[in-house]
Amino acid sequence: MILEVKNLCKNYGKKQTLVKAINDVSFKVDEGEFIAIVGPSGSGKSSLLHILGAVDKPTSGKVYIKNIDVFSQKEDELAIFRRRRVGLIYQFYNLIPILNVEENITLPILLDRKKVDKKYLDELIEVLGLKNRINHLPNELSGGEQQRVSIARALMAKPDVILADEPTGNLDSKNSLEIIKLLKLCNKKYNQTIIMITHDDKLAKMASRIITMKDGQIISDEVNHESVK
Repeated sequence: MILEVKNLCKNYGKKQTLVKAINDVSFKVDEGEFIAIVGPSGSGKSSLLHILGAVDKPTSGKVYIKNIDVFSQKEDELAIFRRRRVGLIYQFYNLIPILNVEENITLPILLDRKKVDKKYLDELIEVLGLKNRINHLPNELSGGEQQRVSIARALMAKPDVILADEPTGNLDSKNSLEIIKLLKLCNKKYNQTIIMITHDDKLAKMASRIITMKDGQIISDEVNHESVK
């Protein structure tokens, strides 16, 4: 088991304005799983993902990654934890516009004052089809290429878990399918644990497990035996 969520709650507002964005959610994730979290807008998917990534804090409950109680850590420890243990892929890429592809991919490693594993970097660039784009700036790339760079950046630190927040939300259907296939490839090739939010049922079916949320709660959690190869 690589991640455990226990009785997680996230509230906004008080009394009459109280909103339970996450309402007593518990689940476990094994290493190497590829999980899709689905549900209507307002179901709590994004709130859950932000807490798993330690971008936001819960009102109550626990999150454990590799048996570390995430929110028992001090702020400086939490910042290091986010950088080393969790890889984040966003809908809008969040690339640094003045850095080229290679610099964007290696930035988290350099911020951590670590040496870049050149062999692994070259492998990621090859796997994600970025070899001919390595010196390009983000504004010289297509949306699909920018998202590949953000995937490579997330993988570069070899995190325990990758969290993908609507990673295809800004892409057309062809590029969306390609990005999910690349995530699935990374899941298989590197045994990378991935938790992805998506509104697209077709893309969710490529995951090996589908968690459905509604009104801040998990209403189903099923192994996807028909996961698209």
